[in-house]
Amino acid sequence: MMKTILTIDDSRTMREMLRRTLQDAGFGVIQAEDGVDGVEKLAGSQPNVIITDVNMPRMDGLTFIETVRKDPANRGIPILVLTTESDAEKKARAKNAGATGWIVKPFDPEKLVAAINRVAA
Repeated sequence: MMKTILTIDDSRTMREMLRRTLQDAGFGVIQAEDGVDGVEKLAGSQPNVIITDVNMPRMDGLTFIETVRKDPANRGIPILVLTTESDAEKKARAKNAGATGWIVKPFDPEKLVAAINRVAA
């Protein structure tokens, strides 16, 4: 069965890079442009993994994670943070909010796919 990944990033270029990488690895991809869009797309789907950026308009990635984890139905979905941020405080907030992992951009496609396969197993 094909695994589906919800990607959330305000950069069209990054969304396209993620889509191409994930589809080439055999995943289905749902794309969102920010946290608000991500919450809306999540409501109509059941992805196996969520990948979110941190810095986005309307709703940032950390607030998105906190919002998603409030719903018991979404507590089991692994969430990977994919960002240029390396701030320890933001990493701690993400972990406390319920993030499963943290990947720094630019991403290595093979490592990203391996991380998804690890958390989606």
